[in-house]
Amino acid sequence: MTPRDLDRMKDKLLALKAEILTEGDLELEPARKDAAEVGGDEDAQPLTEMSQIIASKRNRARTDVLARVLAALKRIEDTPDDFGLCSECDEPIGRRLEALPYVELCVECQQERDGGPEQGRRRHLTDYK
Repeated sequence: MTPRDLDRMKDKLLALKAEILTEGDLELEPARKDAAEVGGDEDAQPLTEMSQIIASKRNRARTDVLARVLAALKRIEDTPDDFGLCSECDEPIGRRLEALPYVELCVECQQERDGGPEQGRRRHLTDYK
């Protein structure tokens, strides 16, 4: 990677970091709005729980991406010559790095780590019999 490309990637990563930190976490809606209320609307409870789960998963995902962004920024600072190379096969990551500037693996190594392309279990429409 050229120094210009490294600067561009660093700028992308810093912008992504700022975006994540600016937006912050989603607030988890409390299951009960009034602590003194007994019973409550039982129909609203599942929706509230689902909203809490969604917000919690989103917050965890954002924390994960932030950690990966910080690790990528550290890689740029510590070993700029190796940034953009797959951490497993040392081949250039390529266009994937443009979309996700914090990735460490090329497409092939990522697919191998994920278990390759998923093969469906059903082969024919009559498999359900």
